[in-house]
Amino acid sequence: MPQAKPSAAGAGTEGAEGSVRTLKKYPNRRLYDTQTSSYITLADVKQMVLEGETFVVRDAKTNEDLTRSILLQIILDEESCGVPMFSTQMLAQIIRFYGHTMQGLMGSYLEKNIQTFIDVQNSFAEQSKGMYEGVNPELWTQLLNVQAPMMQGLMTSYLEQSKNLFVQMQEQMQKQAESLMPPGFPGFPGSNKR
Repeated sequence: MPQAKPSAAGAGTEGAEGSVRTLKKYPNRRLYDTQTSSYITLADVKQMVLEGETFVVRDAKTNEDLTRSILLQIILDEESCGVPMFSTQMLAQIIRFYGHTMQGLMGSYLEKNIQTFIDVQNSFAEQSKGMYEGVNPELWTQLLNVQAPMMQGLMTSYLEQSKNLFVQMQEQMQKQAESLMPPGFPGFPGSNKR
């Protein structure tokens, strides 16, 4: 497969359809890359994501956008082998947000937190760029082995603080909603108070 050309946007449907690489999914579950005129695998699609390629996956018959389902399938494959990123508790909590009034806010919240994590990681990599020149490769490997737990601890702390802010915001919204709703408003907490 030819080298994918990186783009500023990640996998998704943003931008003009002409500049987005199109993959077609056929009923036999095979993926066809219209750019290379060849069949590809989920591993190829994963590589496109890693390289920052912008693409869309369309059903070959209906032209329905299947990009999200293909990305979720890649995540499922990754979670099934190796060390999973999501705990059972986290997945259950995410499921509980579907249909909840805060569902849209939660998606945005998770997306912004992941972007913050990427920004912190890129900043750290940029700052340490010149450090490894002239350093013994074994020492550099040891430093990288220390970096992962350190970054994990940093992000755990950040996410804990972020979670607390989210809970506070939710409580404030609840109080504001209670102050706006008349006493006895059906289906609202405190509706039995008179």
